[in-house]
Amino acid sequence: MTSADDDTLVLPVVPPAALEEAPAEPEWRPAAHDEDDFHPGPVGRVARRVCWVLLAWSVVLVPANLLSPLSLDQTTVTHLTEAVIFAIIGLSLNVLIGYAGQISLGHQAFVGIGAFTTAYLVTEQQLDFFFALLVAAVFGGLQAAILGAVSLRVTGLYFALVTLAYGAFAEQTVFGIESLTRGEAGMTLTRPSFFASEERYYLLCLGFLVLVVWLDWRLTRSTAGRALAALRENPRVASSYGINVKAYMMVAFVVAGVFAGLGGGLFAARQSVIVPTSFGFTLGLTFVLMTVVGGLRNRTGVIIGAAFFALLGSGELVHWLHLDGFFAETIGLPVQFVPLVVGPILLLLTITLHPGGIGQQVAPIQGWLAGRRLDRHAGKVREVEVSDVRA
Repeated sequence: MTSADDDTLVLPVVPPAALEEAPAEPEWRPAAHDEDDFHPGPVGRVARRVCWVLLAWSVVLVPANLLSPLSLDQTTVTHLTEAVIFAIIGLSLNVLIGYAGQISLGHQAFVGIGAFTTAYLVTEQQLDFFFALLVAAVFGGLQAAILGAVSLRVTGLYFALVTLAYGAFAEQTVFGIESLTRGEAGMTLTRPSFFASEERYYLLCLGFLVLVVWLDWRLTRSTAGRALAALRENPRVASSYGINVKAYMMVAFVVAGVFAGLGGGLFAARQSVIVPTSFGFTLGLTFVLMTVVGGLRNRTGVIIGAAFFALLGSGELVHWLHLDGFFAETIGLPVQFVPLVVGPILLLLTITLHPGGIGQQVAPIQGWLAGRRLDRHAGKVREVEVSDVRA
């Protein structure tokens, strides 16, 4: 308060009793169940190790028919290989949708060009298979960089339309070059002799999946990964903090293209004969569905979602669940179109009930396996993020 005679500021007098009664600011103390203080007991450690061993056995040894009482036929192993390749492609698309917040409806073009590049170099030029895979990955990154440079000024729906147009362009023109694709006859590709068997080729693809997961993990923990996270939330705010929006967006395009080109090369060797019609809009839509349903920005969820849609489209999962007669006879739906019917239903359930997708569902188990306390609410996403709605 101010005195009426002068401008001297007079502070009110606080009674000592009031000071004594004023509550002190509470001191922060970690909760008793803080995860940093939690260490699993002997039984918990043994249980986690047993689960890890069983998981490794079921993913690595069972499909390879090694140390397993089960004997999978060659067709089943081939379908499991396709699931691994779809996981690589799903991680590629997750870089665009999940990290950069840009949806791609023409991702099948990146995969197709990688596939035909690998087949052309191995079959026509008689080059080494692994060198052809490297070239396919480089070509995937180059075409993604070109597309990104053209469409950096557009986002959201307009960017999706650009990628959709690019997918149609590749399908109608690039894949129609007979010297590259041999037209309707298709391009053949022979695997290296050591990986000629389905079991060994499965292990090779699994090794490439581990490599892609590691590279993706390194990306998210780098400066580029943190910049992409900021761009996804609000590009203008990120730019005001000195983040080069165009440069880091281009990084996302190139990384996604490299992964897609690699997945396309592996896909070509898995098919043995590839035709242009294999890389249509239906395949691109399946890629989007499996990535979103799997769970954006969740590697485990994307891998599971990709494997689910791959096995669903090949008919393997339908056969395991004994639903062959239901889809083929009851409702007259061919097996190859089952993902396009089941996928949108799962997409609606993901958006409305479980925005985190499959990754949200497996997060409690994933955390428990990592040595944390079992928490049913771990990884819970309450709503779809603004960037995901924009995409």
